[in-house]
Order: sequence, then structure tokens, then C-alpha cells
Amino acid sequence: MKKYGVNELRRMFLEFFESKGHLAMKSFSLVPHNDKSLLLINSGMAPLKPYFTGAEIPPRRRVTTCQKCIRTGDIENVGKTARHGTFFEMLGNFSFGDYFKTEAISWTWEFLTEVVGLDADRLYPSIYEEDEEAFEIWNKKIGIAPERIFRFGKGDNFWEHGSGPCGPCSEVYYDRGEKYGCGSPDCTVGCECDRYMEVWNNVFTQFDNDGNGNYTELEQKNIDTGMGLERLAVVVQDVDSIFDVDTIEALRNKVCEYAHVTYKENEEKDVSIRLITDHIRSATFMISDGIMPTNEGRGYVLRRLIRRAARHGRLLGIQGGFLSGLSETVIAGSKDGYPELEEKKEFILKVLAQEEEKFNKTIDQGLSILAGMEADMEKAGKKELDGKDAFILYDTYGFPLDLTKEILEEKGYSIDESGFKAAMEEQRKKARSARATTNYMGKDATVYDEIDVSVTTEFVGYDRLSHESKITVLTTEKEITEALSDGDKGTVLVEQTPFYATMGGQEGDTGVIRTTEGEFRVESTIKLMGGKVGHVGYMTKGMLKAGDTAVLEVNAAGRNATCKNHSATHLLQKALKTVLGSHVEQKGSLVTPNRLRFDFAHFAPMTQEEIAKAEELVNREIQASLPVVTEIMNVEDAKKSGAMALFGEKYEDEVRVVSMGDFSRELCGGTHVANTGTITVFKIVSESGIAAGVRRIEALTGDGVFVYYKEAEQKLAQAAALLKTTPNELADKISHLQAELKAAQSENESLKSKLAQDALGDVMNQVQEVKGVKLLAASLEDVDMNGLRDLGDQLKEKLGEGVVVLASAKGGKVSLLAMATDAAQKAGAHAGNLIKGMAAIVGGGGGGRPNMAQAGGKNPEKIGEALEAAAEILMGQIK
Repeated sequence: MKKYGVNELRRMFLEFFESKGHLAMKSFSLVPHNDKSLLLINSGMAPLKPYFTGAEIPPRRRVTTCQKCIRTGDIENVGKTARHGTFFEMLGNFSFGDYFKTEAISWTWEFLTEVVGLDADRLYPSIYEEDEEAFEIWNKKIGIAPERIFRFGKGDNFWEHGSGPCGPCSEVYYDRGEKYGCGSPDCTVGCECDRYMEVWNNVFTQFDNDGNGNYTELEQKNIDTGMGLERLAVVVQDVDSIFDVDTIEALRNKVCEYAHVTYKENEEKDVSIRLITDHIRSATFMISDGIMPTNEGRGYVLRRLIRRAARHGRLLGIQGGFLSGLSETVIAGSKDGYPELEEKKEFILKVLAQEEEKFNKTIDQGLSILAGMEADMEKAGKKELDGKDAFILYDTYGFPLDLTKEILEEKGYSIDESGFKAAMEEQRKKARSARATTNYMGKDATVYDEIDVSVTTEFVGYDRLSHESKITVLTTEKEITEALSDGDKGTVLVEQTPFYATMGGQEGDTGVIRTTEGEFRVESTIKLMGGKVGHVGYMTKGMLKAGDTAVLEVNAAGRNATCKNHSATHLLQKALKTVLGSHVEQKGSLVTPNRLRFDFAHFAPMTQEEIAKAEELVNREIQASLPVVTEIMNVEDAKKSGAMALFGEKYEDEVRVVSMGDFSRELCGGTHVANTGTITVFKIVSESGIAAGVRRIEALTGDGVFVYYKEAEQKLAQAAALLKTTPNELADKISHLQAELKAAQSENESLKSKLAQDALGDVMNQVQEVKGVKLLAASLEDVDMNGLRDLGDQLKEKLGEGVVVLASAKGGKVSLLAMATDAAQKAGAHAGNLIKGMAAIVGGGGGGRPNMAQAGGKNPEKIGEALEAAAEILMGQIK
């Protein structure tokens, strides 16, 4: 048997099923689309749910994919075993109501034995114990002896996920030989050892579960096949684990090279080697799909993976940043199957390097916090760290529990792990309670789910703002209806519409839908699943009925303004790439009639000079009156032509390419001006950070800019009027007033100081001695803390050596000040402790250093008592 590489096996699988009439689709993004039930894509079928449920019509009834997946449920075991991993590729062939068990099982066997060349005598199928149909196919058609077909129960060979489509499974196991076995004479398929490895799983989706254990036969039976690419490679290459297959082994060896260690010489180090190898694969693919490290959701998963890998790098003794270097090996090994890795290489490496640097600072901070916790435990005579404190280190500082445990054990301490788990579970409960209720598709159930899947809407609004079409569906907010009457709120669907639906950051059109009998005001236009467009709004008069012919009229002013802002967004993206660098990637946008918002990848705030350059560049291209040309072309040809594609976006085979002269060329389905000169003018009004490595620009075009300047002029005129000057002389006026204010403040401070001294009078005759240390304790009226500090300095000079205590009542509140000279401190005086005792008497609190402290209180009537207590407190301090 030839030992095919990972990239070869992926290609062979897809080509095999293409030869069986399947459409080979590219891997979907790891970010689920319209599915709130998933944080990350975790199986080959997950992105295809709409096709399985009938919510959307698939591009073909036979589909094959190699889907990148991430599962973090067993993350704590990654590295500890050679089985567990977070990132994997899932090979799959799918049928949506086309072929079923006979074809699926036959092609499984053909691919494994004839294409890959696995020994048929070492392959063992399993079936659901009650699935006689599958047994007959394996036995009679494929020719597998009955004793080699294993029957398993519902827990192993029946796939279901709550309510909805479900069905029996048929797996295929490969006997890897005795060297991988447990040595038991009873070792066979189903044993927990590594001898019999599952390589293929056919799921026969043939039932519908109502959620109460009642199963009915589905009209449309589907096939959902999954086969782990890495697992197949383990079998084909006859290696110990996924960490030994060609592409992953190259990455594993690079980790060893960085750490100057050899794999399989030290089990403790092997754990770290495997963990880093796995985690950097996940992180690289996640970032390539536009996921950024954050403290919540999928961004937190990414951050945790990066930080675990970085920490284990430290345990291996790797010096400095190393994750971006490892990522280059990931990219080199997987770019054949996932060219987006090479396209986003610069971006991926930068995100990794920045996050690793941030963690290197965080881990030092965590060590400092842990040292403080150790000191507190020692002081309290405790030998166990509180679970909540351990969780704070984990949750706030990204400090893994095992690292905390390891450090503490070296010093004879332990951790309250049950308390840690309780704190973590409390956080999980909060997260679960915040999760939205979803249906099988993982989205909130709406009336739109009830619309027939065959209903679609064609958009015809690129070259017209008015169109006549037939109403196909009407809905209220809760149900499908035959008619909408005056005052009703609802949604209108038609066969063809000039209304652009909210998509790709562009806000949907507004306008009016009219028939001979009624009028409907469109407040928003939305994209629905299955190629439908919903016009959402309310009836202003009369009645609309399903089947009526209607005239749809888009709000022309709103559309034109939106087009200006959208075209300006394209110019802005190119300008930012020119000014800031090629790493700039769109991370989101919003285009409305009133403004545009553009989010982009960049790692520092833009300078005023950079903002001005970008704005100037956009305005230059507007003034150049560039023609805006739209072409329809194949997606691959479009990318080859230099058209910019949206980060992580899934495109159809045919795409629209929008060009603005030779300056900008992008894939875009939105609406645009015909000539950049129509935009008139462009103005950036703000630039800010919204997330780690993501900046946001808000800007205006056309009339919006003129309104902005008009409002600015009005505010300037109002400010000038308040200062009794003209706008041209406003700056000079403000400068003059600032100088006057500064002089007045200085004079005010001098007067306050003089008044305070006058109020105090000659207090040197109030000096008393406490065990040989001079103490001056005095009160005065209506002096703030600044005044007390000035007086304290003066009195300390007059006193020479000793302690000064001052108290003042102002506005019903008490201010206390204590100062101690060096000699007084040597004798035992401590201003902070002195003031703390006095503050308690006046109903307040405070403290400070040994030489100076201050406090406040709310009982002025107790000042005398506090001053008397000063001598007693000082007496207790003097040695």
C-alpha cells in the first residue's frame, strides 16, 4: 500500500466523489453562518444544515467537501494523549434526497480498498443493531462475512441531536495490527486500545425525532458521511498517531527544533510538544477566517489556544516569540488545500506575534499576583489557595490552573480545586442563561421559516429604482397571511424587486409598494434564507393581497446617498492600504444614506497625518471622476485580476467585480455610483479602536459633508458669541482668557494661604512635648486640604523637628492632616497610623506614609476630641 500524504489523500477523496457526480465545494469558514447554536464549525455537516433541513436548496443534490473543524470539548487532554486534538479536517460526501445506503456503503468500500488500497481483510464495518438494511448491503452486496459485521447500540451507532433529522450509522474500522493492541485475547472492534481505528462513518438520516422519542420516516432521506483526514493518514502511513503523519510531523519537528529537544525522549516534554503542535494549527486556521483573540466567544477560544501554546513553549525553554514561526510551517503544509492561508500569511503572523507578546507580559503579571497570594497564605498560616483566587488568575490573567498548581506544589501549597470548579461552573451557568433559544438550525424561530422553500426573489435594482412584480407571500409578524390591511405591520415578498436587501454592510433600501388597492411603506429590506428578500414595513392605506401585481418604488434620495457612501468605502479601503500597508483588511462595514463606517485590521491608532493622507487620497480619486464599471466573472478569474475579496467571505461561482478606474477593484454585490465624481466630497469624522487589532473609521460624503461643516460653523459662531468675539479671533480670545484665569487662580491661592495663616494665628505657643517629641495640634475654620498642606509645611519648618497635626471644618466636612519630621519618625512617630486613629473619631477614614498623611470625616463637632486623641496616639508610638 502506498503511503499517501495528507494533501494527496484530500485531493483523492474529493476527486473520487466528483467522479460519482458530487459537487466539490470549498471548506466553509470556521465561523458559523446563521447558526447561533455553534461557536465554531465542529463537523463536516454543520455548515450544510440548511440543505439537510430543506431551509435552502443545495447547489447540487450530491456534494463533497473537506471541512476544517475545531472541537475544544477535550482541550484539557490535548497533549496528554496522542489521540486528542482541537483542529481536524473532515472529509465528507453528502446526499440531499438523492442516493442512500446502497451507494454510500458501496462507495465507502470502493474508495478505501480500490483508491487508497487498504487491505480489505483488515476492514471491519459496524452497524446499528436494528439496521437490517445496512447489514444486508455489507453482507450480500459487499461480501463481508456476518461475523465481521459488528452490531452496536444507540449510544454508539445512532446519530441524533435533540429533535429533528436523525438516523442509524455504519462505521468502518481498520485493524492496525497487534503492535497497536492491548494484548488481550478478547481485543476486537470496539476495544478502547489503538488497534482497531474508526476511519469512516456513514450517517443515514432517515427519521425525524419529535423530541419525545417518537420517530417517523423522512420523505427525503439524506446521507451524511464523515471521515477524519488525519485519522485516514495515520492508517495509510502506518504511524502511531496524528502527530506522526507527514504534515503534522513536520510541524512537530519544528517545535522540537525551537526547543532543542527530541520527541519521545521525555513524556513531560512530549505533552508540551503535542499541545503546541495542535494549538498552533487551530490558531492559524481561526485567524485565517477572521477570528481575532478576545475575552469572549470564539475570540476567547482562540486566545486560550494561543496562550496555552505560548505557556508550554516556556515550559520547553523556548526563548522569545515563536508561534508566528511555527505558523509559517502550518501554512506551508496546508496551503495546497487552503490557499487562503498563504493569502493571509502576513496578517496571521502579525496577530500571533502580537498576542504572544501580550501574553508574555500577562504571564509575568500573573506570577506577581500569585506571589502576593502566596504571601497572604503564609501570613494566615494556610496551605491551600482559595478556589476563587485560582479562578481569578485563570479567568482574568489567562493563568492555567495546572501552572498555578505546579508553582504552588513546588512550595508546599495546594489548590482548592473543587472551589475552582465551582467558580468556573458559575461562570458557565451565566453564559448558558444568556444564550438565545434556538431551533434546530441554531437561529431564532420566525415566521419566515414557514415560507415554502421554492419561493425566491430576483434582485433587479442595479439599473432601476422602480419595477412591477407579482406578490408571492405576505406575512404578519407571526404568521403567513393572504392579505394585509390598513395599519397592519408585516413583510411582503415578490418575484422580482428593485429593493436592495441589507447585505455585505450595505443597509437595505426603503420606499413604497403600491397596488390598485393599497399602499405599503417599506421601512427595511432584509435578506432571508433560500434567496428570498423580505420588504418589512406597514400598510398606509387599503389592502395588499397575495398574487396582486404591485409597483415597487425605491426611495431614490436614500439609494443615491447610500451609493455614494458605498463607493467611497471602496476608495477608502484602497487608500488605507496605500497609506498604512497591505495588511489592512476589512473587518466589517456599514453603509447607510447618512454615513459610512469601515472597520479594518490595523494594530495602532492612525496619526492625524495618516488620516489626512487617506482623506486626501479619496478626495483626489473623487475629483478625478473615475468611471465605476461592474463586470460579472468567475470568482477565480476575478481574484486573479487583482480584485479584493472580503476576508473570510464565501462567494458564489459567478461574482460582480466593481472597478473604479485603475485605483480600486473589489468583489462586491452592492450598489454604486456610475462615476466617482458623483460622490462630490469625502470627510473622515472619527477614527477609533473597537477591538484588539481592529480600528474603525466613520465618514461622510456629499451633502452629509456640507451639513457637517454647516453644523460646525454654527457651533463655532455660538462659542464666539458667548465670548463676545468673532470666529476668526476665537483662538486669541481663549488664549487671553486662559492667561487671565491662571493669574486669577494664582492670586486666589495666595489669598487662601494668607487667610489660612490669619485664621490660625500664632499657634507656636500650643506646642507640647510627648515623650520628648514636639507635637503641634491645632484646628482652624474653612480651610481645604490644599490650604492645610501649605500651612503644614510652614509650621513644620517653624517647629524644626516633631509632629504637626491640623484639622479644619469646611462645608460640613472635616479635613485632617498629619506630618512627621525625620527625627520624629526615628523616635517612632508614624503620620499614617496617627491620622487613621483620629479619622475614626470624626467619622471618616484615611491614611498615608510615615512622614505625611491625610483623612476626611463627616463629624466637625468631634474635631476637638480628635486633636486631644492625637497626643495619646503619638504617646503609644514613641519608643
